[in-house]
Amino acid sequence: MARLIMAILWPSFLVAILAEGFFFSLFDPVELRLDGNRLHLTNQAVYSLGFFCFWLFSALASMLTYYLLRMPGDRRSVL
Repeated sequence: MARLIMAILWPSFLVAILAEGFFFSLFDPVELRLDGNRLHLTNQAVYSLGFFCFWLFSALASMLTYYLLRMPGDRRSVL
């Protein structure tokens, strides 16, 4: 089970690092708006929230990949 968790979380962590780097090289955290209102958060808070959102979405994509590789009813295990 620990191997499965690491197989999902580690690649998604690396992808989140890349995604955050690309995203915040294009957008300034000070200029981000939600519903037309400026976010009243520090830059570090915006970077942290962005990283965890990217990590969450990347982990969901990794879990979906694992699920699709191990189709229901398939008796062989990928990991």
